[in-house]
Amino acid sequence: MEPEFITFNTFNDIVLATNLGEQLDKHHIEYYIEEEVLPFNGSSVFNNGAPKKIVVKIKPHDFEKANSLLAEDETVNVDGVEKDYYLFDFTDEELMDLIHKADEWSAFDNVLARKILAERGKPISDETISAIKEKRIEELKVTDEPQTFWIVFGYIVAFLGGVLGIFIGWHLSTFKKTLPDGERVYDYNESDRRHGKRILYISVVVFAIAFIYKISPMFFI
Repeated sequence: MEPEFITFNTFNDIVLATNLGEQLDKHHIEYYIEEEVLPFNGSSVFNNGAPKKIVVKIKPHDFEKANSLLAEDETVNVDGVEKDYYLFDFTDEELMDLIHKADEWSAFDNVLARKILAERGKPISDETISAIKEKRIEELKVTDEPQTFWIVFGYIVAFLGGVLGIFIGWHLSTFKKTLPDGERVYDYNESDRRHGKRILYISVVVFAIAFIYKISPMFFI
């Protein structure tokens, strides 16, 4: 069975997504680009409209290869960067933080950060980078803090028969995040996922009962 395509990087500009696609294509890495609605989160659930993002997807087993090749591509580009580029104003500690959280920055910024530190007499070996990556992956595997508010709110709307309860329950019980190496892990802890399943089931049952109750008069006229 062919592995599914999963999110490798996200953008709010189609041009940036297309540029990444061209780089991947150059290295014969399969990909595709699509527009997605941003996942559920507490701060945006009441916003009007659904915010969207441009997503570049590749297969999980290509993540490490893609990251490595993109870094190699940027090694050439950083040699010509102007000294007014914002990373030159970063302290050593800030540059190290960037390297530790490489997944939150572009390949270009990661390569340049290492170059700047080397020029300041603080080079980072490939072995150290590998250790940093492994540690970062373990950090990212940790699930989010308990979603107490959304669990309580989910139960309330579930018993009221709201469709929102179905969405909250589904999201809490199934949502996964993608790690830098392509592995996908649950974003919420096991307890929250169990609550999510209950909210989902209750919402579906209550919604079905409410729907049947609403349309039943049509059959007894």
